[in-house]
Amino acid sequence: MQKTILITGSTDGIGLETAKTLAQQGHHVLLHGRNKIKLQQAEKTVSEISENARVESYLADLSDFANVETMAKAVIEKYEKLDVLINNAGIYKTAEPITKDGLDVRFVVNAAAPYLLTKKLLPLLGETGRVINLSSAAQSPVNLNALKGSVKIADDLQAYAQSKLAITMWSHFMALAHNDTGPVFIAVNPGSLLATKMVKEGFGMVGHDIHIGSEILTRLALADEFAAASGQYFDNDMGQFASPHADALNAQKCKAITETIEALFQ
Repeated sequence: MQKTILITGSTDGIGLETAKTLAQQGHHVLLHGRNKIKLQQAEKTVSEISENARVESYLADLSDFANVETMAKAVIEKYEKLDVLINNAGIYKTAEPITKDGLDVRFVVNAAAPYLLTKKLLPLLGETGRVINLSSAAQSPVNLNALKGSVKIADDLQAYAQSKLAITMWSHFMALAHNDTGPVFIAVNPGSLLATKMVKEGFGMVGHDIHIGSEILTRLALADEFAAASGQYFDNDMGQFASPHADALNAQKCKAITETIEALFQ
């Protein structure tokens, strides 16, 4: 059965490879990117994968909450149902780490924007939908003041690791909050140091086979084995569900992270 699947950050890397796989299987794929030219090329590339695939694209800069809301509104206006949301877009290193709102762009793009997009699209996801959130093996305790933008984190890896724990924590919180109504929320480390632009630019290395990441995202989106896995963390380095950082299993800390993110939009 054809599913409608939105993948953020799908103009290259794991997102693009996942989109190709899903298109090959005949699913309706909604691409997202912040660069118009790259997004158009990605749409062309994915559209040519299969005659049965339906492909669309949405342009939005996830570092700008207004852009996130505009994209969500566009999806809502066109669809009554969204089967899967894959919050894949992420950033590790940038020359401009602070947004126009004074926030760390890693926290915004990697954790806050995905939360806002997910909240807006919940009515489309319903009871049976799935939200797949890209986490990482790199997870570090979140400084709430850094998340709020009142404290700056100079170290790229530290900011990234905190942002990835933040998305893991709100995944757990949302899973508990929607335990009886759905959708399913799963955080995943798709694989460490895969051959993405982020790894090449941030660590100066080629990285491992990118299909390691796209294969697990495809499984998480479609396979029956994950239909009842809400609130869990899948570590693809281990090839199984595992325990994330201890903070992600602390209900009070997860609530505090989620409330802090919520406050950013008000």
